[in-house]
Amino acid sequence: MPQDKALFYAGVEAGGTKFVCLVAAGPEGVIAQTSFPTAHPGETLGKAVAFFQDHQPFAGLGIATFGPCDLNPQSPTYGRLFTSIKPGWKDADILGAFRKAFAVPTGIDTDVNAAALGEFAWGAGRGLDSVLYLTVGTGIGGGGVLNGKMIHGLMHPEMGHIRVPRIPGDDSFAGVCPYHGDCLQGLASGPAIKARWGKAADELPADHPAWALEARYLALGLTSYICTLSPSRVILGGGVMHREHLFPMIRAEVKRLLNDYLPWPPILQGIGEYIVPPGLGDRAGVLGAIALARQAAEAGGPHVNPRRS
Repeated sequence: MPQDKALFYAGVEAGGTKFVCLVAAGPEGVIAQTSFPTAHPGETLGKAVAFFQDHQPFAGLGIATFGPCDLNPQSPTYGRLFTSIKPGWKDADILGAFRKAFAVPTGIDTDVNAAALGEFAWGAGRGLDSVLYLTVGTGIGGGGVLNGKMIHGLMHPEMGHIRVPRIPGDDSFAGVCPYHGDCLQGLASGPAIKARWGKAADELPADHPAWALEARYLALGLTSYICTLSPSRVILGGGVMHREHLFPMIRAEVKRLLNDYLPWPPILQGIGEYIVPPGLGDRAGVLGAIALARQAAEAGGPHVNPRRS
């Protein structure tokens, strides 16, 4: 075990399905980890706090949370969820639970923005100036890093809720998003696949017609992100993307939709290295939380939002 644990960081990936907690310096410097199902906020946040209390000291703490979440440090609801499809989590004070327990620099961002930061630091985006990370699973979410800083504006990106045109012949499916129906998440998330075909993504064979439709919808979203954000690399994670046969289908559809309009060599000649799976695998989110903690510690101060420092 390392002699100076204060050189390490605490990170929590607060997901709608489970919480993952880690104390580490990075991908290779892990000294403690745990995970548990996401239950009621008080119970779940209490378990995470107790885990980190058992593994002090650490130099900073990072929180990669599902959202939407208030990430404006000047807001009276900073660190709280706005809304949530997870019962009981609306207005949950994610940040408050940790900053009451630990007097260390603390950073918070969305799980997908944190995953983008983790991939930028240690994974498939290492050495690049910008990356886009999209997760396709229980929901669809996206985040990005530009010159070492996560993308924000009025709030964090909500890439899963963009509107995409209907694929011809797919007009009868209403979509599963409780807010928008047939946004990208409503049409192409894991629950959308199950609602449309009656089986979960991991139960469908590779030659099932679901995958051509899935690839087309995801490519429609990606072409919008590529044209507006111009990322140096696109990273696709999440449970649905464990079906690796989707990658060549998505790449081919993105090229078809762009129709040689963007003369970038990575897209024209090297799209196999432009649209890629996460280098950190399923650890991208929690390692992104470690990267958030490191940024917060380097910025200083007890409770820091790295994007504003």
